[in-house]
Amino acid sequence: MGFMLGLFSPAHAVAPLEDVEAVPQLDARGKAGYRAYLKADSHKAFMIAPGGHWVWRAEMGSEEAAEDAALNDCQENTEQRCVPYAVNDRVVFNAKAWPQLWGPYLAKAQADRATVGLKRGMRFPDLAFKDPQGKPTTLKALRGKVVVLHFWGSWCAPCLKEMPELRKTAAMLEGDRDIVFTCLQMREDFATAKSFVKQHLKLDFALSDSQVKGPGKSELPLSDGSILPDRQLAKVFPTTYVIDKHGIVLFLHNGPIEDWKEYIAFLRDAAARSGR
Repeated sequence: MGFMLGLFSPAHAVAPLEDVEAVPQLDARGKAGYRAYLKADSHKAFMIAPGGHWVWRAEMGSEEAAEDAALNDCQENTEQRCVPYAVNDRVVFNAKAWPQLWGPYLAKAQADRATVGLKRGMRFPDLAFKDPQGKPTTLKALRGKVVVLHFWGSWCAPCLKEMPELRKTAAMLEGDRDIVFTCLQMREDFATAKSFVKQHLKLDFALSDSQVKGPGKSELPLSDGSILPDRQLAKVFPTTYVIDKHGIVLFLHNGPIEDWKEYIAFLRDAAARSGR
């Protein structure tokens, strides 16, 4: 644990131990878990990972044992890298290093050899769709940019609840030309989805067209002419992937994201460090 405690050390603490709201990307259940951690006896450790995953262990034989146990439990249930937020009664979190956890980034030669798939480190399938201007394009055509690939539908209540903040975050990143938001509607035609967003949510959002033709249709076209069932890409809606400049999956989140603004630093770090 020496490397981890060297990277995430008390010198980098950003908030008091008791400040539950300071723990990044926790939902209500995660915050409740952290409150329980605060009340637990030593030795204990609280681990977090990008995307809101968290685990804690307590009443272990030593500080090192608590950290090892929590890290192992955390890493078994997420592809993202887990790091300690708190150990015993001190914060050891390094806020500066937190946005870098989507790396390490593959070089182009490595990325070109990567297996096509949906897991972190794989090359995402080359979807064919229409851009916000109605021009046919593919994910491969977006190489050189970090892509926020978002699957949603106007019939999906969690999608609609999430979309205003998603749009606000996209607007905050409009000046970052290496980051692009590609929002593809599922199980409805594009005109229906776009009209709903504009008329009911009052949002002017540059949406892309998945080329799904209507209700009940679940096949997404690929650039080679084949199709991919939407449930292979998204267990639930909404689902979001972040894809690096070489087309490699960095991040996957099933369901609505709790606070989109917390991902801005991650996206900017990916834009700066991927594609080299």
